Amino acid sequence: MGAARGATASGYPPQRTVHTATAMDATVPSLRFMIGLVIAALVVAGLYFGRTLLVPLALAFLLSFVLEPLVAQLKRMGLPRLPSVIAVVMAMLMVLGVGALFVGNEARELSAQLPSYQNTIRKKLRSLRQQLRAPGMFDGAKRTFDIVQREVEAAAPALSGVARAPTVQKVQVQPPVLSPANQLMAALSAVSGPLTQAGLVLVFVIFILLDRVDLRDRLLRLWGGNLHRATDAMDEAGDRITRYLTMQLLVNVTYGIPMAAGLWLIGVPGAVLWGSLAAVMRFVPYLGPFIAAAFPLTLAFAVDPGWDLVLWTLGLIVLLELVSNNVIEPWLYGSSTGLSALSLIVAATFWAALWGPVGLIMSTPLTVCLLVIGRYLPQLAFLEVLLGSRPVLDEPTRIYQRLLAGDAAEAIELSTTRIEALKGAVPAFYGQVGVPVLRMAVGDHAQVATPEHRLRLVEGMDALLDELEEQYPVPDAAAQEPVVCLGGKWEVDLFAARMLAHALSLQHCPALARVEGAMSAEHLDGLDLDAVRVVCVVWLAPEPTAAARHLCRRLKRRWPHVHIVLALWGGVQSQPQDELSAQLGADALALSLEETLAQVAQLQGASVEGAYTPAPIPAHDEARLRALQASGVLDSPALQQLCQHTAQRAADIFDVPLAMVSLVDRERQVTLCAHGPLSAGGGQACSAGQGLPRGLSLCGHVVARQRSLVVLDIARDARFAGNPALREQGLRFYAGVPLRDAAGHALGTLCLMDTAPRAFDEREKRLLQAMANDLMAGWRDAQAAGGPALPAGQSAPSATVGQVVPQ
Repeated sequence: MGAARGATASGYPPQRTVHTATAMDATVPSLRFMIGLVIAALVVAGLYFGRTLLVPLALAFLLSFVLEPLVAQLKRMGLPRLPSVIAVVMAMLMVLGVGALFVGNEARELSAQLPSYQNTIRKKLRSLRQQLRAPGMFDGAKRTFDIVQREVEAAAPALSGVARAPTVQKVQVQPPVLSPANQLMAALSAVSGPLTQAGLVLVFVIFILLDRVDLRDRLLRLWGGNLHRATDAMDEAGDRITRYLTMQLLVNVTYGIPMAAGLWLIGVPGAVLWGSLAAVMRFVPYLGPFIAAAFPLTLAFAVDPGWDLVLWTLGLIVLLELVSNNVIEPWLYGSSTGLSALSLIVAATFWAALWGPVGLIMSTPLTVCLLVIGRYLPQLAFLEVLLGSRPVLDEPTRIYQRLLAGDAAEAIELSTTRIEALKGAVPAFYGQVGVPVLRMAVGDHAQVATPEHRLRLVEGMDALLDELEEQYPVPDAAAQEPVVCLGGKWEVDLFAARMLAHALSLQHCPALARVEGAMSAEHLDGLDLDAVRVVCVVWLAPEPTAAARHLCRRLKRRWPHVHIVLALWGGVQSQPQDELSAQLGADALALSLEETLAQVAQLQGASVEGAYTPAPIPAHDEARLRALQASGVLDSPALQQLCQHTAQRAADIFDVPLAMVSLVDRERQVTLCAHGPLSAGGGQACSAGQGLPRGLSLCGHVVARQRSLVVLDIARDARFAGNPALREQGLRFYAGVPLRDAAGHALGTLCLMDTAPRAFDEREKRLLQAMANDLMAGWRDAQAAGGPALPAGQSAPSATVGQVVPQ
């Protein structure tokens, strides 16, 4: 009967079904891990046993990255690909041949001088031997130990009664004398391996350069059907490797030339040879500099009867290493490879163990390829995590993890470091880091968090907010009613209310956080809001609509004069904000801290600081205005036609409803041309001749910053949410880059706008800046030629030229 009651309608026990699913879920990851280990072992074995073929092939690909730009340059000059490849390869062989002849001549001259240094070497070795034989602090103990050891060895045979073993006679085997023919064959066999490898590399390089397009197409086909991702991966790998090799060459040259000059001034023979060797050997990571330094040090030891030359040579090497490692390499390399320091060392060890010295030389380019593959193939994403230099955890996740670990001190240190990077902008820290930490806490509360984790989080966040409130005290309160910030449900909401109150107070809007308890009926009865104008209630729960509606009704019933701002920071709401705000009975609704600051500023009045940030006037603006007037861009037909073409292309490429080219004068923003509707309804924003004050213009911010400005959501950005011109047009997204003249003055902007929020990454920002640079370069060329420089077939612009629009 019990079994019958425990069975489902289908007759199967539910416990067994759940147990089987759980076992399968636990088995699949382990099985995948084992399969991954087997595949990795097979790949490593293939790399090791196939090194005879793979090493020349990898070297050929590496050389092709260096030679391909030269081939492309010859092709641009009109030479066909085959002659271009032959010319580049012959030039490479000539350079290598001349270098080999130079090294051979220098080595021969140096070897001819070495016998003259024999007496100096003998004297120094004799002096070193005498110094080493001089009495030391342990010599007495060592002599005593030797005497005792000899006595014991001499007495051992007598005590044991065993006769001393006969002395073993040494026998020396002389190798047979080889004939000249055998000596020649031995020499040929010694060099045949390297020559064969070099020949294979040369053949591979030629065919890779000749069939570059075909190889690229085959790699794209192997990558899969996503041509966008495959193209980006190949471009990034090529750019990183080419940049790394170029920077490595520059670093080596900047090391080798001072080395040769310094050794020549010091007086070490063969200074040019050792400088060239130092430049070449630095291509070998870690070991190369030590090998290159050994030769001039040894020669300085042999040449100088004293020790001055050795010390001067050692000082020169140490000085160059310090300058190169701490100044030149960080300046030139930057993030050219994207690899972490630890991954570089591990990769060098791994490839050297597989392929020997050649693997050590190629370790960085090969690891860069693995990094790019891991970035663009989701199945191998762990490679980017293991090898990359970018942080694998963002700032909110790092702070959240330290709070879970109970390390509030490190969480505070990370937070203060981030605030310093934001130039003391505590509200920006709360919006970018603090609120996401609380969101993660809410998401993990019911699923994975244990009571101990929850306690650590609460105690750590309390200590963190106490520290920030102490380090960044609020200014003296103005004579106005404070904003009261309340937590909606539980302690995490109270932390959010504290963040909001602190951020408002730092923006000269007095605020108090009531953190005595959650919003229960008893707590609500204890509130005194008679002198309060604005109340903010913060919820981090994903769907708090029922509780929020109930609370708003109670607040309005008791304090009808209070304006309620619902800060629903738990997630994106599906309903429109105005509709949801009216449904819940709130005066305003905000989905982020930045938007909450803007909503409170609007309810408090436009006089409150932070309603919006006007465009500043930079210190260099007078020089910029003189350059603007002298350039003639305001009355240049060539620039106007180029602007129309650029705006149309930008709108199409970035898929935005509006792209615009504008100039910023002393008092206003002037629009040269615009492509696309200027508002959500598609009508013109204003007619020609009207103007927008410069302070209301986002383009004015770009000109003042002299760098790009991207606002992903204007309505949720405290700097611009209260801007009346932006609100009137309903603009939500802005991305603008400066238009610079030849002297570097920012005369205006090329900008994109949308009536909906959107994402905009660094690559898109660089592309937009490149289009702006091309526009100004085209205008300068057209101005020099005396006419417009439109592409063939491009018609004249249709937009109103010179109109001033709010943006």
